[in-house]
Amino acid sequence: MQLSKRLQALADLVSQDHVLADVGCDHGYIPVFLIQNQRIPKAIAMDIGEGPLKRAQENIRSYGLEGYIETRLSDGLSKLQPGEADTILISGMGGPLMEKILTEGEEAARCADELILQPQSDIPHFRKFLTAMGYAIVQENMIEEDGKYYPMMKAVHRNAQPYSELEYRYGPILLGQRHPVLKQYLERERDNLQMIVENLRKQTGESAKKRLLELEREQQISREAFDYYEGK
Repeated sequence: MQLSKRLQALADLVSQDHVLADVGCDHGYIPVFLIQNQRIPKAIAMDIGEGPLKRAQENIRSYGLEGYIETRLSDGLSKLQPGEADTILISGMGGPLMEKILTEGEEAARCADELILQPQSDIPHFRKFLTAMGYAIVQENMIEEDGKYYPMMKAVHRNAQPYSELEYRYGPILLGQRHPVLKQYLERERDNLQMIVENLRKQTGESAKKRLLELEREQQISREAFDYYEGK
């Protein structure tokens, strides 16, 4: 099976020989790929929707992997027992929903060796949430696919020092490793901010002035990220 860039990057974060719980599995592509390539011994593919779960079941059957991948209709981690999975993968959904899933399924999440997480929104807040929940980010990656940027991370349950605001925003490991895709993202962010600021400077009114101040602060943060990236 050939995975998309995003799914391949997520699969690469899963540790060898771990039992995987894929939450919001959709078609079940990642468990199928990992079983096929003998990366994991078995998996639990979970989804809240009957439609996505049915698609996953059909896909699993088409590859003859019913004996290796169990499917469960589950709202988040509600149908996962503590200790059943070594790795919990949650991806492709908004940060607030992922926070809800991890909060409501806290016991099962804490019993896993690692969490592989790819929030689609509110990413700085999500990193702060992980720290507050007692997780340390131990690995990060970022890929660009079809014009969109996807940061992802591996977290383990152990106390970590709080990160700086810059690290929460852009990722402590992505910054520290000077990740090349992060640099592309920063360049695009810088250019987009500059274009919006130039347009706002032509406008009058209190709302435009207020927004301009907010964006100028965003520009300052972006410059700080470039300085961090370049070791200044």
